[in-house]
Amino acid sequence: MMKSLLIANRGEIACRIIRTARAMGIRTIAVYSDADAKALHVRQADEAVHIGPSPARESYLVGEKIIAAAKATSAEAIHPGYGFLSENAEFAQAVIDAGLIWVGPAPDSITAMGLKDAAKKLMAEAGVPVTPGYMGENQDPAFLGKQAAEIGYPVLIKAVAGGGGKGMRKVEDAAEFADALASCQREATASFGNAHVLIEKYIQRPRHIEVQVFGDTHGNIVHLFERDCSLQRRHQKVIEEAPAPGMDEATREQLCAAAVKAAKAVDYVGAGTIEFIADASEGLRADRIWFMEMNTRLQVEHPVTEEITGVDLVEWQLRVASGEALPKRQDELRINGWAMEARLYAEDPAKGFLPSVGPLTHFDLSTAWRTEGRIETGVTPCDQISPFYDPMIAKLIVHGDNRDEAREGLAKTCEKVRCWPVKTNAAFLTKLLRDDDFTSADLDTGLIARKLDVLQPEDAPSESALQAAALMVLDGALGGHPEDIRKTYLGRDPQRPAGLVGFRLNSAKRLVVVSLTDGSKEYEVRFLEPSIASLPWVETVAEGFLVDDNGRTLVLRPSRVDGTGHHGNHDGDILSPMPGRVIAVDVTAGQSVIKGQKLLTLEAMKMEHSLTAPFDGVVAVLNAEAGAQVQVEALLVRIEAVE
Repeated sequence: MMKSLLIANRGEIACRIIRTARAMGIRTIAVYSDADAKALHVRQADEAVHIGPSPARESYLVGEKIIAAAKATSAEAIHPGYGFLSENAEFAQAVIDAGLIWVGPAPDSITAMGLKDAAKKLMAEAGVPVTPGYMGENQDPAFLGKQAAEIGYPVLIKAVAGGGGKGMRKVEDAAEFADALASCQREATASFGNAHVLIEKYIQRPRHIEVQVFGDTHGNIVHLFERDCSLQRRHQKVIEEAPAPGMDEATREQLCAAAVKAAKAVDYVGAGTIEFIADASEGLRADRIWFMEMNTRLQVEHPVTEEITGVDLVEWQLRVASGEALPKRQDELRINGWAMEARLYAEDPAKGFLPSVGPLTHFDLSTAWRTEGRIETGVTPCDQISPFYDPMIAKLIVHGDNRDEAREGLAKTCEKVRCWPVKTNAAFLTKLLRDDDFTSADLDTGLIARKLDVLQPEDAPSESALQAAALMVLDGALGGHPEDIRKTYLGRDPQRPAGLVGFRLNSAKRLVVVSLTDGSKEYEVRFLEPSIASLPWVETVAEGFLVDDNGRTLVLRPSRVDGTGHHGNHDGDILSPMPGRVIAVDVTAGQSVIKGQKLLTLEAMKMEHSLTAPFDGVVAVLNAEAGAQVQVEALLVRIEAVE
């Protein structure tokens, strides 16, 4: 067994590999870029080596730097994780040529499966069913158009060197073909340096089903059953599960046998995944499932296979790379229960799923972990979400005795995610997991696109979130002077016995009625008489109140109202209109300002934005300093009106 291992990756997968390696007594070495100098995988490893600037092309994608780091630290082996250089045959060969152990398949196997057209030809020759289509060398547009017509529309144009949904276009009819082909080839050239495409029959109700395979250097190859990865958005997997719903034993046996046959065709060693596309219009049938491609690495979704088989796939990788035989034979592997995984992304569903970057000022998955399942992450509270890398910040995995148990457990886990000010897709995942079609396993890869509008989280906060924050206002008011309370929360009429507490969310105002007793320090919440135990978690921060709201972490800010119960024009919270950097602060705390006076300058999207005072007053709160990075809607300044 190897004694030391360098992980040529970052984030969640680097932490995952480190955990297993440490349990096996293997010394671990991390590599890191400028952006990752304080990252979790760097802190967890026994040793860490800096390999360059933040952009991946200058650090994690430079094989020479990684091999040099391995030699400098006397590492015996290199594990590539997934992404970056994990499926780069030239890098794999360079690792081997350097006298190091490559934790992965032979470079020839990577090459054989690296191009989609060559891989499909190889699979067809090996007797593995492949999707009907054209995979030839003739790339003349007129000829390809003729092939598409013979296959029958709709068709799918795919870059042979593609991946991650890039270089892929669905074409409905002949009139669209020429433009779609040109667009696909341009994207393929830009992304992969290869404009070569293939044409496939487009499956109307496609399901994405893949089989985990594993081989060793002693000629043994096994499968660890299938996973269903049909829930996708823009060809990116969102939720994965194992086993595949609706898969009967006869179909499973044929599918998994085809996957093993595919692995044997390339003398496969290590962890790999054979991906299939299934026409689910008539349920899952062996004669309507075709080979799509092979991923010659560990998959992001490998935990669901581990959960149903009880196997540590990373441990298997390290043992096989050290020359050992597979720890189990095929007849020793069984399916136990059901597992689901959701990918938690730092992205904002309300803004078209744009990545959300910045500091994880508040990041808590502990409640989710304690309650339901397994968490794989590469970040901790106060870490930075960088714009340089993939926005996935965690994987949430739940195992249950059956599909409904795993599904509802995962939904509850997603509900308990707390993350702020970085936005996540947790609320979106929660709604998806409870969607009627997903619940009934009526799946295909277009489900999310068809139902995107109904899967979006609500714009307004829930009543329970508003009540929780309102109670925090009142709890804070109980210890204050009655006159101060009335002035702050009930407007300008000191004799008014009840009023409104307003909350702002994304600049939209929503009111909650709060009744208080008159002339006493004892204040009573009388709206709906909520049960404190049933209300969501809430915490006070400088910007207001952080509240759990079905997977969202919202900031609700108290704002005063006038004596009539309406909002006045004296709301002085100055919020960042977008993520950016403070380049100048022109005021100090306690300073008097006049309406229109410049308070600070924010640089965002390569432009400067001046933020000014909304009315005459005093700088009551100042949370900004020059050079600081701020998130959208961060409270920068609060101006209090002067009586």
